[in-house]
Amino acid sequence: MTAMLPRVHRLTHPDFTRDLDASSEELRLLLDLAADVKRSPEHYRTALSGQSLALLFEKPSLRTRVTFELAIQQLGGFAILNEGRIGVREPLKDVARNLDRWVSGIVARTYHQQTVDDLALWSSVPVINALSDMWHPCQVLADMQTIREHFGETRGLKLAFVGDGNNVAASLLVNATRLGMSFAIATPTGYALAQDVIALAQGNIEITNDPAEAVRGAQIVYTDVWTSMGEEHEAPARLAAFAGYQVNDALFSHAAPEAIFMHCLPAHRGEEVTDSVMESARSVVFDEAENRLHAQKALLLMLLGRDSNTR
Repeated sequence: MTAMLPRVHRLTHPDFTRDLDASSEELRLLLDLAADVKRSPEHYRTALSGQSLALLFEKPSLRTRVTFELAIQQLGGFAILNEGRIGVREPLKDVARNLDRWVSGIVARTYHQQTVDDLALWSSVPVINALSDMWHPCQVLADMQTIREHFGETRGLKLAFVGDGNNVAASLLVNATRLGMSFAIATPTGYALAQDVIALAQGNIEITNDPAEAVRGAQIVYTDVWTSMGEEHEAPARLAAFAGYQVNDALFSHAAPEAIFMHCLPAHRGEEVTDSVMESARSVVFDEAENRLHAQKALLLMLLGRDSNTR
């Protein structure tokens, strides 16, 4: 007796190097699939059977590494980790063309977006951006799944981001506005989102230097570390610039009564967020972390999964 794997829509784009590699409709389908994977993981346990993926990590990781390794394993595949800078010991184009002879896909966590783009250029297998300096699309897939779980419908919600106009903020803007949310961001002068990213918004956005203005009436309040990996030399200047941008109880009081707090983690408690907010009943940071597993499973299925083979 045989059972069929659930049918899965395949992404039109062969890679997932940035958020817009999935169309707005594909984003919704991916989130629907992530919810089903979370409800019924047993239905997908052999979807990647016989497939191996290379994890290329230039940056250290807890959530990204563990959730990708588990996602691949729980879908029946196998993950191989390689840590260190890409394209140093040998040209990146050689790395990519070696890997595509051995593995079914590449997951890359890099310092520079160009590294992800070049891997996709030189490799014939799907490349997934697990973080770059410009985008953090896998994190925000999990964020959108978490928002759906808490509010049901995303349309009409307001998401407020307070802090650095970084890769997480960029991916949040793109995906929140595609799902019908308004997006507000408060950053210090000199740390705003890039104009070419702002131009990608597909809905209402608000840009300000006033955290309270951004948070006012928001259903989702989001922040991230003020100093990302690779920017440690800027830490003293950033601590000074971001004074007043901490998400604390006073700032959170401007949000909607039903508001939730989100953070991609790791958090520097006492800097960008207080312990009281992190530990409050409104904090969903560990729901986000859990959903990295399910959202990434859905992404892997839509890039690599087999939708008609028997188990």
